[in-house]
Amino acid sequence: MTKQLPKDFAWGNSTSSMQTEGAWNIGGKGKSVYDDRPATENSSDWHDAIDEYHRYEEDFDLMAKQGMNFYRFQISWSRVNPDGDGEFNEEGIEFYSKLIDALLARNITPMICLYHFDMPLHLAEKYNGFLSRHVVDAFVRYGEEMVKRFGSRVKYWITFNEQNLYHMGEAFRIAGYLEGDKTDDELYQISHHVMLAHAGVANYIHDNTDCKIGGMLAYSEAYPASPDPKDVLYARQINEFMNRDLLDAFVYGRYSNEVMTFVKNHGIDMDFQPEDEDVLIKLTSDFIAFSYYRSDTISAAQVPEGTIPNHYLDEGIKKNPYLKASEFGWQIDPLGFRDILTKVYNEYGVPMFPIENGIGVREEFDGGEIQDDYRISYHREHIQAMEDAIFEDGVDVIGYLGWGLIDIPSSSGNMDKRYGTVYVNRTNHDLKDMRRVPKKSYWWLKHVIETNGADLSDIN
Repeated sequence: MTKQLPKDFAWGNSTSSMQTEGAWNIGGKGKSVYDDRPATENSSDWHDAIDEYHRYEEDFDLMAKQGMNFYRFQISWSRVNPDGDGEFNEEGIEFYSKLIDALLARNITPMICLYHFDMPLHLAEKYNGFLSRHVVDAFVRYGEEMVKRFGSRVKYWITFNEQNLYHMGEAFRIAGYLEGDKTDDELYQISHHVMLAHAGVANYIHDNTDCKIGGMLAYSEAYPASPDPKDVLYARQINEFMNRDLLDAFVYGRYSNEVMTFVKNHGIDMDFQPEDEDVLIKLTSDFIAFSYYRSDTISAAQVPEGTIPNHYLDEGIKKNPYLKASEFGWQIDPLGFRDILTKVYNEYGVPMFPIENGIGVREEFDGGEIQDDYRISYHREHIQAMEDAIFEDGVDVIGYLGWGLIDIPSSSGNMDKRYGTVYVNRTNHDLKDMRRVPKKSYWWLKHVIETNGADLSDIN
């Protein structure tokens, strides 16, 4: 019997608004926390990105020509609701309405992400972002309004990009938090508030629509650096605190027993109010979405005593001698991708949806086609690992979305770190003409999609 992916398997692309749109001060958009961040030696500012605001038709044509049938994009909260509170901006809402129609006209299924780290500046300055329950309420109001506006045309939703990042030190950079001592209590309050915000929108969707929504994680496999039982313990705790704690909430409507026991034993104030249980207990997920780029390896000996599991990788990350790494130090591990797909599906039984995967590389454009065989190799190995999870392990996988398959600035604003199968002609400090130029990998992925994943071989 030939192994074939379902005819409706999703092949596509994922992006965020601040890494694509530009148009930071037009169309009634309010400021987000990104809009005042200056360019640095190794990064651009966030004012122009790849000018998707004006060029989305061109980019959607490139996606359609490649055969993509799915696009996960982000609504900028401050574009549709300039202060994050108060009146909605009809001009901003109309922009996304036209964008959705342009996707549907090309038979590309849209998926909306509501938040990708770009807190409206007003909410950050007045309330310190998700440290405040006021911001939770503002987010749920924003999310419900977007579902009301677009839910008849957009059937796939996620709330927070990589929600487990709010369980580690990164939370203070991405939650709109501008001042404070970055305490463990505050970390747990932010992560809990973000989960309440997710649950508020997810419960609304399930109560009022036929749309699908799932939680999303940044899932990096964590390996013990050695057979030392303490390394094994730390690797397991990383998975429990960074991943399973959220998966338990997404699927079962409750936090991990181990994590909640830790919170109690260590006197952590996570601002869990009695009424919160009523919100969480209703929570379910139609799928589990996740990003996957790499795996990590933990050495317990490098972690100072008293460090909470949320910070183990800040101290104890170690190079894995069995894996190659990208030039940015991310270790390439397709087998880890398969393992995550399989173990999460085995445990939770919810369809899996990898919605970010890719490799960032410095590339120069000299007028000819960029020969990015390294990108072809990366995607081939990860798609093969996914197919092994599907055909060998029995995992239900909705689709495969690459990250930023048209070049965009990286999450740090670095245009030099390119993930795309299409080159965008700009640098960190020179916008040039932003011309779109397909790379060799564009044509390879086009063939993969045409064969619905059946042929991953090289192209001439």
